[in-house]
Amino acid sequence: MSESFKVRAKPVNPKVRRTVLKAGGTLLLSLVAPLPALAAQIVAVRVWPADDYTRVTLENDADLKATHFMIKNPDRLVVDLEGIDLNPTLKSLVAKIEPNDPYIKQVRVGQNKPNVVRLVFDLKEEVNPQVFTLKPVGEYKYRLVFDLYPINPPDPIAALIEKGQWSAVTPDDNMPPPVAEVKPPYAEPKVDRPQVTRMLTIALDPGHGGEDPGAIGRGGSYEKHVVLAIAKRLKGKLEQQPNVRVMLTRDADYFVPLHTRVQKARKVQADLFVSIHADAFVQPTANGSSVFVLSEKGASSAAARWLANKENAADLIGGTNVKNHDTQLASVLLDLSTTAQINDSMKLGNAVLHEIGGINRLHKGAVERAGFAVLKAPDIPSILIETAFISNPAEEKKLNDDAYQDRMADAVTQGIKNYFAKNPPLAKSRMT
Repeated sequence: MSESFKVRAKPVNPKVRRTVLKAGGTLLLSLVAPLPALAAQIVAVRVWPADDYTRVTLENDADLKATHFMIKNPDRLVVDLEGIDLNPTLKSLVAKIEPNDPYIKQVRVGQNKPNVVRLVFDLKEEVNPQVFTLKPVGEYKYRLVFDLYPINPPDPIAALIEKGQWSAVTPDDNMPPPVAEVKPPYAEPKVDRPQVTRMLTIALDPGHGGEDPGAIGRGGSYEKHVVLAIAKRLKGKLEQQPNVRVMLTRDADYFVPLHTRVQKARKVQADLFVSIHADAFVQPTANGSSVFVLSEKGASSAAARWLANKENAADLIGGTNVKNHDTQLASVLLDLSTTAQINDSMKLGNAVLHEIGGINRLHKGAVERAGFAVLKAPDIPSILIETAFISNPAEEKKLNDDAYQDRMADAVTQGIKNYFAKNPPLAKSRMT
């Protein structure tokens, strides 16, 4: 190679070398340093409209921080979600608001600023929002929940009045047709007195609902759907009886906390409380129908205890605002649960169990006892019916069969009629 093509190495300036090494070191550090945490991702959105309240659930892969405030004229709820970017799942919330939603007109979703998404709920009326988070449980990840309660909640008694199922006074009478006022044989001044009837009020409680699906059969059946269908059939048959009105603790697919179910029954001064379920067991061979009443001294069997614990966990799955939960009321209901209430519940349970045994095998030949939270109304005979095991493939088919649902409703109706025939209700001393 000629001298002219030789490349002479230039001496390296020490300062330059140090600069290059420093830059290289910075680059190396950037490669091994941890990357910034990724923004939380919304994985599912659900909306549960109901007359009682509308629930909006945002399920996400991390705990979200949210702030909210209300705006008047027109009524709006504004929610800012921090540490999150807008994604298609969250955008889909817009399409999930139904036109017949009682409380939400529409929702607008947008990226308010980096890592902050803003939701604006345009409301149909003023609401009292409850915003809370739920830790992962069951199949759910973290959940951010918005419960939109109306400022003026619907009155269950007013609903019965609207349907013509509520009378102003309730004297002593039985379930059969009304008895005319008896006139004494001696003469007395003629006084116009209205002939009145002792109406019976029965609270039917379809288990689970909304965020809480209940047990799920191998064929994909949800307990919450099956028991609501049976409850609606039972309601129709009971209302065909003279002087009977029925209140459902839920009449659609939404979640009702356990203590609220009891409160609803007491608010309408129910004579009976009947909770309807179709649960699962760890073994798919478990089969048969069962009836349970409250126990203050422990469950009648290990299976009954297991089942009660499972049902009492419904609030964890369905999701309740712990800060708003009336723990004082819950303890009062427990303390006031009386021996008389349990005795009456046993009579009702035996009457219903006898009739159910005519259409399906009984899981146990006697009424069982366990500490079901939903049976703790101190002044209302209360039972919980397991109509069949949805975890049993053969019984899952039964539960989805119209004819079986109808026979189950007939059996429970007859059991209730038999109970009242032997245990006529007393006159209520308070006005209804």
